[in-house]
Amino acid sequence: ESAAGDKEANLRKVARFTEEAAARGAEVVVCPECCLTGYWFLRRLTVAQLEALAEPVPEGPSCARLLDLAVRHRVTVGAGLLEAAGNGVFHNTYVVAMPDGRLVRHRKLHAFEHPAIQPGDEHTVFDTPHGFRAALLVCYDNNIVENVRIAALRGAEVLLAPHQTGGCRTTNPHLMGVIDRRLWDERHANPEAIERELRGEKGRAWLMRWLPSRAHDNGLFLVFSNGVGVDDDEVRTGNAMVLDPYGRVLAETGKAGDDMVVADLDASLLGKATGRLWMQARRPSLYGELSVPTGRERDAHQLKFEE
Repeated sequence: ESAAGDKEANLRKVARFTEEAAARGAEVVVCPECCLTGYWFLRRLTVAQLEALAEPVPEGPSCARLLDLAVRHRVTVGAGLLEAAGNGVFHNTYVVAMPDGRLVRHRKLHAFEHPAIQPGDEHTVFDTPHGFRAALLVCYDNNIVENVRIAALRGAEVLLAPHQTGGCRTTNPHLMGVIDRRLWDERHANPEAIERELRGEKGRAWLMRWLPSRAHDNGLFLVFSNGVGVDDDEVRTGNAMVLDPYGRVLAETGKAGDDMVVADLDASLLGKATGRLWMQARRPSLYGELSVPTGRERDAHQLKFEE
């Protein structure tokens, strides 16, 4: 659970999780989308307020702190923040700091949080010092199946998928829906009530309709990190999990509070994973239409606020 606008408090929380993860033998720590700045309150800010909160990447102080954590604990650390790109342009950006001193940046491809927060235009796939190739897709980026397929075609073996989702307001009765804030506030006295919501159609049950297919159909591990708790006027559902290349859950949490899941990824599962075999049967000459505009494409900001 992030503190809206309080980067120092959020960095301290990332540092605590990184230290704990390293002590438990983890090599990669994946924190949620916009966990350093806070998330859903961004839509209410003025451009001047965004400017005050944002910072450059990779030159900013948060990137320096993340790199220090990575080098000091000898782990890779990922965290999200608001990037200032200059000239009043901002990005919902996720940064991965590695123990060899490298830093990778991904600008969310389908950003919708604020009119001044612009989408990125590059896919992010990179080699890690841990012996595997990773891809980064932030929240809504994972909804678009083509994004995950491109990651797989570029050799990604592990997809890092930081989110802020679950408990989202919508007019569609078949989507998530808002969680009663009272249930969150009373979580210590009545944990069963809020955890039932986190596991149900507003949280895990919704995720399990589609998230495992991203791992399975592309033959890669998927690390799903998500905010939990109060996020402006909504309650995020957490449900952090790690999926294997067959879409099976290796580790997960349903806790109504900050938590961490740890899993070992068995690379021997990749070679004959169903999705990887299916991709070998691709016929690229048939797929030209996928890159041709249909006229039905719309901005993610419009789509999100019409749900």
